[in-house]
Amino acid sequence: MRNNMLKYWELIKHLTLREIKGRYKQSFLGFFWIILNPFFQMVIMSFVFSTIMKQQGLGIPYPIFLYAGLLPWLFFSNSLGSAMNSLTSNSSLVKKIYFPREILVLATLVAKVFDFILAFIIFAILMLVFKINLSWYMLLYIPIFFLQFFFTYGLSLLLSALNLFYRDVQYLFDLVLTLWFYLTPVIYATEFFPEKYRFIFKLNPMSVFINAYRQVLFKGDFPKWESLVVGLLISLGLYLVSHRLFKKMEGTFADVV
Repeated sequence: MRNNMLKYWELIKHLTLREIKGRYKQSFLGFFWIILNPFFQMVIMSFVFSTIMKQQGLGIPYPIFLYAGLLPWLFFSNSLGSAMNSLTSNSSLVKKIYFPREILVLATLVAKVFDFILAFIIFAILMLVFKINLSWYMLLYIPIFFLQFFFTYGLSLLLSALNLFYRDVQYLFDLVLTLWFYLTPVIYATEFFPEKYRFIFKLNPMSVFINAYRQVLFKGDFPKWESLVVGLLISLGLYLVSHRLFKKMEGTFADVV
């Protein structure tokens, strides 16, 4: 895989830039939508849930707590939504030119990383506004994000291939994603759940990542390594299975796209 990515680096870069430019060139506000989307979601949810969460004793202002969960979740959900259609929306390339088709999925995700970085700038400003103490542990945010990216990439490969053959996958996944959101501590803390049900969060990689982000950002400590190991193993297993299925079906993509 690594050799393929290096060999087709120029193609990845071109597809990524095309994805970024094409998404906002017809938009009046352009890249500001990247920032406004998570920001206004944070404002609305903070208004609705701040009183409830204040009673949970979070120890930090709810808006910044919420934003720390929204950013990685929106990257995850938006990436999957775009990646599922990456093969169908590039049907002309799939039919006419040979290249590893996973590059289309990867370029879509890299474009979403660009969105994430822009939105994170606002998050960093809000951390200063809310006077969150800075620490060296915050640098661990980067490897945690790479782990989340790896998990998202593996799931994107699987969904993009399945969606090409079974278009109902997209509609089914919309339902699954809604349920997944409420089973992930985006708008609440894990302590909000009864202790006997908290095992759900250990099996949910997105819960592992979001809790790890909050641990290094707000508590100035290492994340729970045992949970990250579970997240890593799930991500690795998902990638291996997804990549194998993707390559197995790749030869018929041009016939069904």
